[in-house]
Amino acid sequence: MANPLTRLCIVRHGETTWNAERRLQGHLDIELNENGIAQAHATGRALSDQRFAAAYSSDLQRARRTAACIWPGPEDRINTHPGLRERHYGHFQGLTYEQAQTRFPADYARFLSRDARFAFEDGGESLTAFAARIAAALLEIVERHPGEQILIVTHGGVLDIIHRLSTGKSLDSPRDFTIPNAALNWITHHDGRWQLVSWGDQSHLGSALDELSNA
Repeated sequence: MANPLTRLCIVRHGETTWNAERRLQGHLDIELNENGIAQAHATGRALSDQRFAAAYSSDLQRARRTAACIWPGPEDRINTHPGLRERHYGHFQGLTYEQAQTRFPADYARFLSRDARFAFEDGGESLTAFAARIAAALLEIVERHPGEQILIVTHGGVLDIIHRLSTGKSLDSPRDFTIPNAALNWITHHDGRWQLVSWGDQSHLGSALDELSNA
């Protein structure tokens, strides 16, 4: 018997000051700025006619706060999941892209080229390890909710992996899709396969940043 189709709405958190500064956040716990909070509320209004069986969020506060603005139920019913965290950028965390390039030019070149085996120093992740973590977290969630519709709030780098997972695009190929703050991204899981339904819908937002994997 075929497994039922599970539908996921996946949202990048609202804007932070570090997003606006083009500063790599990774696992650092940065809060939403005023615009990010407004974006999160706008996303909640855009999804007000949807019914979600459950909500999941990264355990970092920029994602949790966004989820709380969207999810219509009690905040304590939002499931925080560390597996949905942003990529750990190791010794790049806290730096702007320009600072990282200046201080660590060789590492930055490998990062920019999407070298899937390159792992950042100071506990950072490779793209291969990061993608495996995200795939495992998503599979765990859909196995808990077969045939249901789920809300997930996470980070830009995570969405990069999810887009590739649902389209078959390789980890090392250049990104040719947007990942705006607080935009709507829909995918499905059915019979063991992911499929992209729609991506980067920001029609409910005045504007949103699309920064390279620094969410």
